[in-house]
Amino acid sequence: MTFSKGRGAGSNQTGRFEKNLVEREPLDPLEESKPSTLFFTDKSRSILTRNDSPDIPFAVSVNPYRGCEHGCVYCYARPTHEYLGLSAGLDFETKVFVKKEAPLLLRKELLSPRYRPEAITFSGVTDCYQPAERRFRLTRACLEVLTAFRNPFSIITKNQGVLQDLDLIQEMAALKAAAVFITITTLDADLCAILEPRTSRPAARLETVRRLREAGVPVGVMIAPVIPSLTDHELPKILEAAAAAGAQFAAFVPLRLPHSVSDLFSEWLGQHFPDRKEKVLNRIRSLREGKLNDPDFGSRMQGKGQFAEILRAMFRRYARLYGLNKTSLELSTEHFQRPGEQLPLF
Repeated sequence: MTFSKGRGAGSNQTGRFEKNLVEREPLDPLEESKPSTLFFTDKSRSILTRNDSPDIPFAVSVNPYRGCEHGCVYCYARPTHEYLGLSAGLDFETKVFVKKEAPLLLRKELLSPRYRPEAITFSGVTDCYQPAERRFRLTRACLEVLTAFRNPFSIITKNQGVLQDLDLIQEMAALKAAAVFITITTLDADLCAILEPRTSRPAARLETVRRLREAGVPVGVMIAPVIPSLTDHELPKILEAAAAAGAQFAAFVPLRLPHSVSDLFSEWLGQHFPDRKEKVLNRIRSLREGKLNDPDFGSRMQGKGQFAEILRAMFRRYARLYGLNKTSLELSTEHFQRPGEQLPLF
């Protein structure tokens, strides 16, 4: 097992759908220490992903990329790469699939007479502002489509790259049709560097919150995941810092480790926090009825048991103390218009 600088996973274990175990020959040490990112064209013929999960606060999302170079070791999306015959480990963060047709597909869906305007969320699975966005600008192009249609959208990201599209976001926010949520897992820059290696550091994320709010954009903070015995003690400080930066909303999600993510995270703990590994894993089990993951709707996003109740009480107390979640966020569809359509007179 080799943990490469700038990468989150330490292995490339075979996916759960593969019948054969493949072990490659060791590479040159320099190549091994710096695995490069490869980009592939994703030929998906639709771009809107719908879900009816009762514990997910949005019904439709856009994900311009499959896989994510951010390399967050805990990412619940990692197992989706196994459907492609790839590993949830290093493959997930070094083999990124790019939906080059995303803007055209989105425009086509919005032009359909069957489409009814509703808020669309970016990054329901992988981060739309991961490093690939600097090269491909697909998120920007999709936002241009939504702005042209005046279709509301929200964005979830842990990358300050969202600011490069502030002009579009601000324009839609003025119509009550845009909002941004910045994910903050820790305020510790050193921990962030090994936990989420290719993301913006915590100070940059808080600065992003400040700049969004100054531009009049509704902005919230997602504290996700909260990692027991590693980052849970930071929850009050994150809420305080987020409120000071201008955040209006906040939410949190305890760590969940679906499928192969449990092994990858265990490996990561053994490398970086060997003295704390069993304590962290046992505390996760206390949230998940003795397991490392709970796939059930409702409890998967909240956890169960006494420690889950402590986390919820702590969050409510400090969110209230710092003036967060005073109002609800509702994005407006009233300005939706297909380009070329005439607005009704009455």
